[in-house]
Amino acid sequence: MTVWWLLLAVIVASWGLTLVLRRYALAKSLIDIPNERSSHSVPTPRGGGVAIVGSFLLALPALVALDLLSPAALCGLFGSGLLVAVIGFADDHGHIAARWRLLGHFIAAAWVLYWLNGLPPIELFGVTVDLGWFGDALALVYLVWMLNLYNFMDGIDGLASAEAISVCLGICLVYWFAGFPELVWVPLLLASAVAGFLFWNFPPARIFMGDAGSGFLGVVLGALAIHATWTAPQLLWSWLILLGVFIVDSTWTLIMRLIRGDKIYQAHRSHAYQQASRFFKGHRIITVSIVAINVGWLLPLAMWVGAGGSWLIGVIVAYAPLCWVAWRFGAGKAECEEL
Repeated sequence: MTVWWLLLAVIVASWGLTLVLRRYALAKSLIDIPNERSSHSVPTPRGGGVAIVGSFLLALPALVALDLLSPAALCGLFGSGLLVAVIGFADDHGHIAARWRLLGHFIAAAWVLYWLNGLPPIELFGVTVDLGWFGDALALVYLVWMLNLYNFMDGIDGLASAEAISVCLGICLVYWFAGFPELVWVPLLLASAVAGFLFWNFPPARIFMGDAGSGFLGVVLGALAIHATWTAPQLLWSWLILLGVFIVDSTWTLIMRLIRGDKIYQAHRSHAYQQASRFFKGHRIITVSIVAINVGWLLPLAMWVGAGGSWLIGVIVAYAPLCWVAWRFGAGKAECEEL
């Protein structure tokens, strides 16, 4: 029962830390003021994601002590997550040039890859393939993209938090039914850390996550996918299916903006989820709908692939309707071109 008490303590700690951070943000005027590129209309404190970072990282060594996580994985997740959170926290308090942020992100990704021994062999068309150094390079880009796309997708109340919780709990079911229950504890710990914060972030949000929290979640979720793949190659595809809403929306939007010739480093609100929140005139319906998609559509496919089903069929069936939704809501288009 020790580990269950740990998870409960993490929820409570995250809830309490978020309350402290909200008061800190109000005292220091760390307020997100709505502008023409915002998806909210009320000035709101930011930086609450530090509660997720602190409660998760402080509890992570306990999993090692309980023999539920390897010391190498601890070093990788702790060092990478902390570096990303520090960069995000500094950027929340004052602007950091994009090139320096990106350099820090690559260093953080390289750090966790080193401790996880790079990209493991992956399953391709029924054959397990070791891509060697090329696979490690792909994994590096994948982690940096996961980090940044999670930041891009943290644009409406509760979305990034609800995504993290539903994906983590979903992958725990995949692990359990695929015969790898020993892998569930880190995702459960992360879901617990986010749950305490979500109490304050659920629409209408009383505090925002900020770059420290969103970037941290992106790199940790990406790293957990690689970590699981060392146990079973098909689990990488299960993770990519569960993260499908965020991956498709952010990637589709980026490609469309590149085609349009937009400056991709500039803030915007042209993601499909942002277009949808304006179309339906609310954040809650979008956040709840995406959780429903994760649970009702993506989770069964991820479980099927995790149990040995075709990853290619699983990914195509999962992503095809998500691509249609991104197109339907005009992801990547300027506001004047919206529905």
